[in-house]
Amino acid sequence: MPVITLVDRIDALLPQTQCGQCSHAGCRPYAEALAEGRDPINRCPPGGDDGIRALAELLGRDVVPFAADGPQPKPRALAVIREDSCIGCTLCIQACPVDAIVGAAKQMHTVIAAECTGCELCLAPCPVDCIDLLPVADPADGERERVMARAAQARVRYERRQARKTRDQADKAKRLAERAAVSAAPASPAAAPVAASAAAPAADKNELIRKAMERAAAMRAAREQADKDKP
Repeated sequence: MPVITLVDRIDALLPQTQCGQCSHAGCRPYAEALAEGRDPINRCPPGGDDGIRALAELLGRDVVPFAADGPQPKPRALAVIREDSCIGCTLCIQACPVDAIVGAAKQMHTVIAAECTGCELCLAPCPVDCIDLLPVADPADGERERVMARAAQARVRYERRQARKTRDQADKAKRLAERAAVSAAPASPAAAPVAASAAAPAADKNELIRKAMERAAAMRAAREQADKDKP
């Protein structure tokens, strides 16, 4: 039977947004810092005041408010992608820590509302600013069990994503090693044309992205002008 550590118990109280507002790269590192006494308990805005009280009770510390000069709690929100502006760049998909965004290159992306934690990590990478955060109703007082259940689900998705990324990185390293071994071998005269043609797809992709961004910018400008022209 696995031993439940203090870090596990702290991590179980955190919202599992993996947003980084606590200055750590995820909820688990913040839990480790709390267990070691290196951080205060008021650095998790998504956890809100309820989170501070829960951490204070577990760790035997005083309840303290959020620092005035630090991130503040705010209503929970969900990310929504505006379909008419999305260029299918996949950057938001790569940024989402819980795989709550689905789509493919050059195709419209969408957010799985039930899985979005509102971490805001998808906003900055979007090159056409087509992601909005819409507030959602928080559970009523006394429903912290629902909040914790949602956090547990987010933790599972995050851990699965991390495991997949680890496998992908290992596969990539293996492929690179195999290519390096091939490159180290004596090249045949027929290899040069193949290498030259390999650069063409990358150039074509960059041109497609550039044109898509121009179209999205034009659509956004037209929408803003239409709003200005409204009486």
